[in-house]
Amino acid sequence: MDIQFARHRRLRSSANMRAMLRENHLRTEDFIYPIFVVEGENKKNEVVSMPGVFQFSLDLLNEEIKEVVSLGIKSIILFGVPDQDHKDEVGSQAYHDHGIVQLATRQVKESYPDLIVVADTCLCEFTDHGHCGIVENGQVLNDPSLDLLAQTAVSQAQAGADIIAPSNMMDGFVAAIRKGLDEAGFEHIPIMSYAVKYASAYYGPFRDAAQSAPQFGDRKTYQMDPANREEALREAQSDLEEGADFLIVKPALAYLDIIRDVKNNFNVPIVAYNVSGEYSMIKAAALNGWVDERAIVMESLVGMKRAGVDLIITYFAKDVAGWLKE
Repeated sequence: MDIQFARHRRLRSSANMRAMLRENHLRTEDFIYPIFVVEGENKKNEVVSMPGVFQFSLDLLNEEIKEVVSLGIKSIILFGVPDQDHKDEVGSQAYHDHGIVQLATRQVKESYPDLIVVADTCLCEFTDHGHCGIVENGQVLNDPSLDLLAQTAVSQAQAGADIIAPSNMMDGFVAAIRKGLDEAGFEHIPIMSYAVKYASAYYGPFRDAAQSAPQFGDRKTYQMDPANREEALREAQSDLEEGADFLIVKPALAYLDIIRDVKNNFNVPIVAYNVSGEYSMIKAAALNGWVDERAIVMESLVGMKRAGVDLIITYFAKDVAGWLKE
């Protein structure tokens, strides 16, 4: 056979050869594990649409944190779920000194001071209408909402949060939060901005977990149109100019092209949010025996790394950390 061709298979000939030449790797340090904290006592409520994910009351939170730390996970992101009667039209429990996120942050940092605590900074879990800002005449008001978001960020930093992660998608939210943090003496606290956040159908299970579904309308006037690509770069550029230190792209799997665009254009840490719908679809398929859960999770997450992310917020963090230990 007198033909010339490349012998690519030489570099795939054994497991050790493939491992030696692997371009992207998953590490436990890459993961940020989301935790939902609720008011009350003795509560460990499984989220029906997210098998294996629970809401924890403060008295049971340390048990979960102990497991997270034992697995080698270095960072968590906290979401607060207040009682329904503690919600109001301005989300006041989001920035209250004894709000559920603030209480959880203090508790975690007291017991595990080296664990990185990222605080989700938004109003939707705390407003009675479920939107991420102040509502007037059926409209979500941008500028009046900024003051409340800055107050929330400052209160979270005062409670001990290591990173502030604003997820509301109001215009100017990073600038307002950076100014608030700096004026309060928290110049050293970084902002992990949900810079590129699409109005996605993949968020459905999260709204069960955080009890944050809008009571009217939707969030399409402030979250991005899934059809848009170039808009993502404008959003990311604005947040960096306003003082963001990390950029989050959310969701992940349907937006790997956006992750690569953002990585190619901005020299800061890029974070993918492997969102609830992505998690739940794999879990449902695995529970039905339709897919190999471990294999498909590892392939999905390494795909995010290949696309250019540095960190991944994922509900699979504990599972993957356990698999990596093996």
